[in-house]
Parts: sequence; C-alpha cells; structure tokens
Amino acid sequence: MKYKAYSKEIWDRINTALDYALAKDSEPIAAFDADGTLWDIDLGEAFFQYQIDQRLVSLPPSPWDFYQDLKKKDPKEAYLWLAQINQGQKIETVRRWAEQAIKEHSPIPVFDEQKKVVNLFASKGVKIYIVTASIAWAVEPAAKLMGLDMDSVVGVETLVENDLITHNQKGIITYQMGKVEALLDLTGGKKPFFASGNTMGDFQLLNSASDLAMAVSAANQDDRLFKTENDLQTIATQKAWIHHRFI
Repeated sequence: MKYKAYSKEIWDRINTALDYALAKDSEPIAAFDADGTLWDIDLGEAFFQYQIDQRLVSLPPSPWDFYQDLKKKDPKEAYLWLAQINQGQKIETVRRWAEQAIKEHSPIPVFDEQKKVVNLFASKGVKIYIVTASIAWAVEPAAKLMGLDMDSVVGVETLVENDLITHNQKGIITYQMGKVEALLDLTGGKKPFFASGNTMGDFQLLNSASDLAMAVSAANQDDRLFKTENDLQTIATQKAWIHHRFI
C-alpha cells in the first residue's frame, strides 16, 4: 500500500521542534509507539499468532479467544500474559522465534515517513525509544528496520533468570500511563521532546512530550482500531498536535 506523505507544514513543525530541542539539550529524547505508528501491523499479536500456529508454547483451548477475553477485562493483564506464556523458554529461543515471525510477515509495512523522522532525529543525536504495549521481544527485531537496536525497545517483559524466561513481571506494564512511567524510569525523569502514537493507548505518551506530539492513523472505517485512532486524531486537533492519516 502507498501511504500519504507528510505535508511541508508537518515537516516544518518537526524541524522547528527539533531545532528548539537541540538548542536546549545536546541529546534530547523522542518516543514512538510501535504497532500502527511505525508500521502498519500489530507485531505483538502477529507473534502470538505465530506461536499458536507453530505450537511453540503451552496454551489454553482457543488461545486467541482467551487473550481477547482477558484484554476486554484488563488489557494490562492480557499484555503481560503474552509474555508469561513464554515461561521456561530460553530468552534467545524466544528472540529467534520473533525474528522468524518477522520474516513470515516480510516485507513489514513500515511507514516511510516515520522512518524519515527517525533517521532525521538519529542524525542529530536524538535518543530514540520505541515504547510499546506489545511484548518487547516481539518488537525488537523490527527496531532494526528503523535503524535502531533492540535496546531502544521499551515493552512488556517478564524477568529472565539464568537465561530462562519466568512468570514474574519485569518493570512497568507499558500501556497508557505505564508508557510514560516506564520511559521516565529509563531516562531518569527526562521527558521526550517529541512523541508519536496512533491510539488512545498512546494518549498519555503524546501528552508527555515537552515540545511536539504527533498522532497518526492508518485504520479503515471497518477496522477495530478505527474508533480509537479517530478519537486520538480528534484530541490532536483540539490540542494543536500534528495529526496525519496515512490513507
């Protein structure tokens, strides 16, 4: 699919905010959500489907329905569960599975305009983080597509002991306000000058940006994400954030 490019006005606002941030700080921070923001696919759920298809971990009957029911009840519990199902697996094994899942969905539909923003920021010394509610291991391989390393990914994890994944939650669940809390915990309280996301789950992250926030959207009207993306677009208009629909 061909996605709409950013307007000159958008690029002007990005460049102005970047110049302003660099004038105050030699290494400002930028934060991006992952799925639906950097690429047009949910890699966290795609990885889960890969694990189901390949029968890689022990799962309840109708695992997808189980996950969706858990998500309706408590999204944070559902996102953590997607990490917990890997209990007992070697971390390198799960990371290898994630790379294979990425290959199965190649080419990943990266938003080229977002990659240009990431490249611009990186060239100016900006520290870039991908802050996702997906499990970090599922997103880490895709960070390379943006020219970033796995350490740039801040996502849901469980503790790893002796190279084995455990059931125990590690850190903050990176959903809604948890995205901000996890990022600030990592940066020692330093806020991002720029933040970008696509759904209401990213609202708090965008609202934490000191200089510029950007809401993006690519969901069709019949897509389950359309309402939450549209809600964020509406708020972006009200708050004079950048807002852009890729389709």
